Amino acid sequence: MAKRPRIAVVGSANIDLTTFTEKFPKPGETIFGQKFDLGFGGKGANQAVAARLCGAEVFMVARVGSDLFGPATIENFRNQGINPTHVRQVEGLSSGVAPIFVEPSGQNRILVVKGANDALKPADVDAAADMLKSVDCIVLQFEIPLETVYYTVAFAHKNGIRCIVNPAPAQPVNMSALKDLDYFVPNESEAETISGCPVKNADDARTCAENLLAGGVRRVIITLGANGSLIAGADGYEHLTAFAVNSMDSTGAGDAFIGSFAVFLGEGIPEKEAVRRANLYAALSTTGVGTQKSFYDRARFDAEWAARS
Repeated sequence: MAKRPRIAVVGSANIDLTTFTEKFPKPGETIFGQKFDLGFGGKGANQAVAARLCGAEVFMVARVGSDLFGPATIENFRNQGINPTHVRQVEGLSSGVAPIFVEPSGQNRILVVKGANDALKPADVDAAADMLKSVDCIVLQFEIPLETVYYTVAFAHKNGIRCIVNPAPAQPVNMSALKDLDYFVPNESEAETISGCPVKNADDARTCAENLLAGGVRRVIITLGANGSLIAGADGYEHLTAFAVNSMDSTGAGDAFIGSFAVFLGEGIPEKEAVRRANLYAALSTTGVGTQKSFYDRARFDAEWAARS
């Protein structure tokens, strides 16, 4: 039996407010949507749930608001089997929310209001230090302050802990602050925003990855949606194709990739196969609606993997 990884996610927790519509309204226009769904989300929380469903022992470090969403978010972590000891409410701030608009094709547009996520500071990482030193991998995203991301990357490197950064949503990055990071995992649009290089295909992704590697990170994986993923490092580049699925809603697919990839690596699965498995896990997440609710558990995933690999 594979080793059970211990994974800590230092990141965001939001409430997803998902509206399904035939078209997006014009400025000043009011239209009817077809359906509405409310669920737990946030890139950090989504990645934590994906990791837990894939079989890891998962710990969350996050901040939520003093509104009705705060206690519900903490309880959701407990219900999912995620340790919420270091998830705290912040007085006077709202919880993070993410209004999401989904077209019939599955394409989505998302507006994130960070709320209490912006209150997650380096001091909170220090407060969770004993727990963090016990894990196999720390996962981060960009829905919390960058100073906290940089601080946590340095903490992980100092303590010899594998660290994965998902730079989403994309914003200007001090790549020198991520020097010696184990994995930098953007999607094509995030890679383009951060590097300034257009990413329209696998060749573009390779050029972009070269620029990102020059900043000092050890490995870059650019996820390319229906075009799979590109792995890049000092030893070269490899493009891995995607798995075909009947996609309904792509929301959370990147989070599914990150959370599952952390688990597969933690189990000792070689990098290339871990990426292929994460490609499939992410693709399968698009066959359902929403984020956390669309993620497969390990038994269901393993059956799909066995059938497709």
